[in-house]
Amino acid sequence: MREGSSIGAYRVLRKIGEGGMGTVFLAEHTLLGRHAAIKILLPELSSQRDSVDRFFNEARAATAISDPGIVQVFDFGFTTNNIAYIVMELLEGEQLHLRLRRLGALPPADALRITRQVAGSLGAAHASGIIHRDLKPENLYMIRDPEAPGGERPKILDFGIAKLGDNVPDRLRTRTGAVLGTPVYMSPEQCDGAGQVDHRADIYSLGCVLFHLLAGRPPFDLPGVGAIISAHLREPATAPSSVVGPLPPGLDDLVLRCLAKSAAERFATALELQHACDALLAQITAAELGGSGSSMWAATSRSSLPSYDLPHTQPAYDPPRTTLGTSAGQPSLIVTRRRLGLWMGVAALAGGTAAAVVVLTARVGPHRTSAALPALTETVVPDASAAAERPDAAPAAPVAAVPVIPSDAAAADAAIVLPDRTPSEPPARPPPSGILRKQVPAKPVPARIPPAKPRAEDLYDDRN
Repeated sequence: MREGSSIGAYRVLRKIGEGGMGTVFLAEHTLLGRHAAIKILLPELSSQRDSVDRFFNEARAATAISDPGIVQVFDFGFTTNNIAYIVMELLEGEQLHLRLRRLGALPPADALRITRQVAGSLGAAHASGIIHRDLKPENLYMIRDPEAPGGERPKILDFGIAKLGDNVPDRLRTRTGAVLGTPVYMSPEQCDGAGQVDHRADIYSLGCVLFHLLAGRPPFDLPGVGAIISAHLREPATAPSSVVGPLPPGLDDLVLRCLAKSAAERFATALELQHACDALLAQITAAELGGSGSSMWAATSRSSLPSYDLPHTQPAYDPPRTTLGTSAGQPSLIVTRRRLGLWMGVAALAGGTAAAVVVLTARVGPHRTSAALPALTETVVPDASAAAERPDAAPAAPVAAVPVIPSDAAAADAAIVLPDRTPSEPPARPPPSGILRKQVPAKPVPARIPPAKPRAEDLYDDRN
């Protein structure tokens, strides 16, 4: 497979990985522009019926499960030269085994968070009648997910040796007596090869993964595959605290219950294991908030994402709002318009109130009195005795009215006092036209004539 080759509707860009059964390429949909990962089965394996069945087993199992923790498969089939392939979603993040290689071990809170997320996805797979049977850190891919606890989520990969339910054809099931899986994380019933494997085998494997996350190594770190298989069958697992030191109360018991030799002694379902992880996480959080000195059990900030996988910065542009944007946390355009209309209504109401106050004040002036309204003005009359002592003084004229705010309720009933006017004085200037308005009788509104009832022939007249 070379760059630029076409596989269905996808164009191959470059190789991004390689494994024991095939190679993974980065591809792009020629019409949609969507990137995807295409896993190509090795040519020598594409001619083997069992290998192809196992390869397509992964695609069938992944498409049968609806869960965000399961990798999505878009398509699968054969190329023009009869090579089997699977098209799946492109994951950006870090495989869990690479994180363990980088950090050695994780804080208990991080290990429990990852375990509970994997247990929830396994519960969805078990509800569909699918058992993974090869759960290990290499098949867990950590991706960013802001909605998930810790800001990331594990994706379960490689359902190639999954045991499917009864609705799957017999030729796609794995053979009884075959030892399939990774011995380091394999359940005792898988190591025995008796064929009595159910969903509790995944719980055992997940317990091995949790032990590795806490201690930095699997529960049985022995040389040779035979020694590891024998330990899974006969040797009891040790507590992870014997390797790393004190752990939160109850965590050792949870791990050892997952690693019980008898399937009946383990957690009955993956969801029961998930609830047990939630209870321990709640205890760790409460201990942190209470300041009991258990900071070594806390989760790391932003979990353990590598430096190249830090959160992206927010875009400088404002993305368009859609009806789907509200459910995604974006502000809705409808809400914005309603808030704008509300503020405009408040402003209009305030403006109308102010205008009414101005008109009312203008109508109540020095030339109109009202017993129901307080006295708004008071006319100042000059002192006549003071003017008499000054013979050369000119005749006193009334002083303009000065607005006065009444100080008590009694002033509301006070009448406005006007100065006396002699016949020789000129008549008072009429008030401005804006103060007193002439009452104009309203024009009668003509009665509305109801429209004539349409005739039957008018209904089909094009001119109407």
